[in-house]
Amino acid sequence: MEIVAYLASALIGISLGLVGGGGSILTVPVLVYLFGIAPLMATSYSLFIVGSTSLVGAYQNYRNGQVQVRTALLFGLSSVSTVWLSRKFLIPAIPPHIASFKHFELTENMLMMSLFAILMLIAAIAMIRSGKDKTAESAPAKNLNLPKLMLFGVGIGLTTGLLGAGGGFLLIPTLVVLLGLPMKEAIGTSLFIIALNSLIGFSGDLGHFNIDWIFLLKITLIAILGIFIGGNLSKRVDSKKLKIGFGWFVLVMGIYILTKELFF
Repeated sequence: MEIVAYLASALIGISLGLVGGGGSILTVPVLVYLFGIAPLMATSYSLFIVGSTSLVGAYQNYRNGQVQVRTALLFGLSSVSTVWLSRKFLIPAIPPHIASFKHFELTENMLMMSLFAILMLIAAIAMIRSGKDKTAESAPAKNLNLPKLMLFGVGIGLTTGLLGAGGGFLLIPTLVVLLGLPMKEAIGTSLFIIALNSLIGFSGDLGHFNIDWIFLLKITLIAILGIFIGGNLSKRVDSKKLKIGFGWFVLVMGIYILTKELFF
């Protein structure tokens, strides 16, 4: 099982390199179900793993001129602050036992994993739809709508802060549709935003959790190795077909996790 867990850790990076947005959705389930880490702690570890892995991916894209730093920093005005505030104040306020309904008890762990499963279902549908989309991969360039951009930033920041997921499956369509970025620039820019959100959000956890740094760095290095593998594979395979296949895989996993948490 330990070998499977470490292979799955590599898959986190490989999926990020292959499909871009949505790849980090595997991190929390791998940590919870294969490594046996508590869900709340797993969201914290996920921020560090996803942030570090995305930073490496963003640097690769930056060298190819596919990161719009100004756009990422403008987006980060709202998203980064929302992630940090969520981790610093909202997460510690969640009680271990939230509510009871007759024979059903809603716990912190059940709530986190159920919300994460719902996020997986949304991500899966978004990936399947984007993989089937035959339209152009970029929208016409648009004037910057700062209030709307910041509002999207708050929403994505809250998702990242609460569940420890990078939110690339939300970010990429936002950058393409709202700002008219070409798809490759949207992927590179989203990786930079994810890195900012996740790593700064993780800093809000310091003092709340006892971090196993050796374990965390080990998994992060394996995931970073995976993103190089995924990046090379993406040059040889059809990314749209991959995204559809990965989307269906995430959909099945999301249904399984939701069923497991609520009914078993």
